[in-house]
Amino acid sequence: MKNSLKIEELCMFFLGIFMFSILGYPWWLFLVLILAPDIGALGYIINSKVGAFSYNLFHHKGVAIALYFIGIYLSFPLLQLAGTILFSHSCLDRIFGYGLKYEKGFRFTHLGEIGKK
Repeated sequence: MKNSLKIEELCMFFLGIFMFSILGYPWWLFLVLILAPDIGALGYIINSKVGAFSYNLFHHKGVAIALYFIGIYLSFPLLQLAGTILFSHSCLDRIFGYGLKYEKGFRFTHLGEIGKK
């Protein structure tokens, strides 16, 4: 099952690449911005509850899709770009086992505990 989920996330990552390609931005911008959503982890400086909230906000595919469609509706390509980057980044994170966070700590995710042996 774990491999099936990773393949599904990989396919969605390719969808994110496709979404980026139709926006017309230069490819170097994708490479520069792909790690930008990790800024949400800075909430862990305050505490685990704020950290989980901010991390999940920047890694939630529903938020990413909403931004993308709001960008289409408002004819605002920067919102489409933000949605595409959030979506693509979230897919990559889930391929590597980093899921949405629980409030009890960074390593506790909806995909299981990070670093658990």
